[in-house]
Amino acid sequence: MRHYILIKTAFHSRGKKMEKYTERLYNGIVKENPTFRLMLGMCPTLAVTTSLINGFGMGASTLAVLAFSNLLISALRNVIPDRVRIPAFIVIVASLVTVVDLLMKGFVPSLYAALGIYIPLIVVNCIILGRAESYASKNTPGLSFMDGLGMGMGFTIALSCIGAVRELLGAGSVLGHQIIPDDYHISIFVLAPGAFFVLSLLTALQNKLKFPSATNVKKDDESTGCGCGCAGCSVGCTDTADSK
Repeated sequence: MRHYILIKTAFHSRGKKMEKYTERLYNGIVKENPTFRLMLGMCPTLAVTTSLINGFGMGASTLAVLAFSNLLISALRNVIPDRVRIPAFIVIVASLVTVVDLLMKGFVPSLYAALGIYIPLIVVNCIILGRAESYASKNTPGLSFMDGLGMGMGFTIALSCIGAVRELLGAGSVLGHQIIPDDYHISIFVLAPGAFFVLSLLTALQNKLKFPSATNVKKDDESTGCGCGCAGCSVGCTDTADSK
């Protein structure tokens, strides 16, 4: 009987641990999607998403840096002095960005040329520094890695969607496959204004379907926090402090 209780307790604790990991993924992809929900990282979002492959490449690069920077920052959180934590975070992120930059230059030179200066600018992406400060520096390496993975996946999905729509409407093709005849292309969608149009259209679609977005936030979400260092928590803490 005692062994049964111990086994049941072990399975229960493991199940709760897996729940936390999956919650981190869901949080980044849906609940707090960096692009559609929080409207973060708008510079690369609007600049490089002229095609599906560009959006996916930018998102995947950011995902790799985000996941491993969260892992390293969390592992070193008790070693890094508090007064120099931001410079230390930037050094870690910059080192990972350099690795990603060199790998892309060596293995996918065409994508590297298309993304250009936006790969080095991952260093100052507010999503990465924001998750490092609000989550990775306060939680375990495993959860921090999953948090970075979820946020990176959410960012990649968002950029891929925007890039696919812009490529389809502006060039009439997706991944080189012609879908819309040349006479029906709307070339403005592959130009700078097209990024704003597509982002607004996708956000409007989210609102119509009642999906979570930056412009479709319930009052309950603004007044309560989950305790995970997310945007909802910061708002909830602020409201509580103001009421006192």
